[in-house]
Amino acid sequence: MTVPRTITAVEMQYINRSAILEILRKESPVSRTYLAKRLDVSLPTVMRTVDKLIEEELIRPVDETEWSGGRRRALLEFNTESHVVIGVDLGGTKMYVAIADFGGSILGENSLLHHETSGEESYQHLIDLIQNLLENVNLDGRNLRGIGIGAPGITHHEDGIVSWAPSLNWRDFPLKSRLADHFNLPVIVDNDVNLAVLGELWFGVGQNYQNIVLISVGTGIGAGIVIDGALYRGTHQAAGEIGYIIPDRKFLGREYEGFGALESLASGSGIVERAKQYLTKQKIDIDIDSLSTQDVFEAMGRGEQWAHPIIDETVDYLAIAIASVSVLFDPELIVLGGGVSRSADHLIEPIINRIEGAIPITPTIVASSLGRQAAVMGAITSLMHNTDEFYVVRKLT
Repeated sequence: MTVPRTITAVEMQYINRSAILEILRKESPVSRTYLAKRLDVSLPTVMRTVDKLIEEELIRPVDETEWSGGRRRALLEFNTESHVVIGVDLGGTKMYVAIADFGGSILGENSLLHHETSGEESYQHLIDLIQNLLENVNLDGRNLRGIGIGAPGITHHEDGIVSWAPSLNWRDFPLKSRLADHFNLPVIVDNDVNLAVLGELWFGVGQNYQNIVLISVGTGIGAGIVIDGALYRGTHQAAGEIGYIIPDRKFLGREYEGFGALESLASGSGIVERAKQYLTKQKIDIDIDSLSTQDVFEAMGRGEQWAHPIIDETVDYLAIAIASVSVLFDPELIVLGGGVSRSADHLIEPIINRIEGAIPITPTIVASSLGRQAAVMGAITSLMHNTDEFYVVRKLT
């Protein structure tokens, strides 16, 4: 049985610290008095916390004051420039690495497209990309906070082990410990879509929301779930593995050791595979060997008839997934991300048309505003949360 616990004095300090940082991050510049009133805590408590945050260069005074009829009050702001992180989107076919500051400004980036590697070779490519970035980006005295990795599969966040990433052929891969030993830096490892949804929450279309789901459609399909401002991971760290949704009864009774039933049909690779099968069956003279997901959507945009049934079927499958997510979590916002989100104009409206009336509440669906940078932006969020005793508190009603 779970035993209720109380908050210690030290934890209370961290709760206040987290709240002050969040207000400064979102509303800078503000005064100490404003923070005290906003949080309903004493001014001395705010002042002690602020002094510590200034010392750590997480916030800084600005050359502005506010006046409300009495003494002028010095203003403070979130210090976006003093700390940087390395963020990695470790895709199944693409790797993207960037160094960014706490404000989300990219200082340098590197990528490897169509790497088609697996196992140890993928890990070595990752090391090379990070090392190259460190050697070629001038940090100009900024504090390197750590490395945040988004891996395409089930990850155990606490120990940084990638349990199963089929696109990389990694099983029980100790990514966190190996990277920490190699670079001598703090490392966090998470599911790539978990980081992407945190990126949207802090820097993208999810900034004004507390309950959002990001559905990423790329090499595979996954979802990142934020409830009351915090990631929901599930009992086995596998929440959001919606690529394994069963879209039809004919998919029951089978084993899916690699990609799940849904993503074998509606992911980028699933779309291409269905298109190849259709073109071959219909004997349509198109070079299928180099066919990409983007090619299918562009053919649709040009009005080529062969692409219509492929996209229509894709919309059906994604509509099933989005309807399922909507009735399970009732989010304020569903964000469509991943490579396929570049073609969101062909997807969002048709998906809404299919699910409207079929479920009690039609969700708000928008395309990601961060694109391939979403996981890197989420690495900023996650590293700050996991290297700074960050708290999200909710009062039960």
